[in-house]
Amino acid sequence: MIATPHATPERAREKEVIMQAYTVEQVAEILQIGRDKVYSLIRTGRLRSIKIGKLRRITDRHLAEFIASLEEKP
Repeated sequence: MIATPHATPERAREKEVIMQAYTVEQVAEILQIGRDKVYSLIRTGRLRSIKIGKLRRITDRHLAEFIASLEEKP
């Protein structure tokens, strides 16, 4: 017989996904590029982002996808 773990509040919290959302300025600092370049990457679709009202945010997932796309190119 295989024992299955019981669902506890602690286990539920372990499964929570924490996502970070950065400003354009923060991403520019992380990538060490200019703010205009970040906006250009967003405008051309190379860097995905989300809008919250008038605010533009780049999630850590968007940033990871962008960096991975750079690594894939020859």
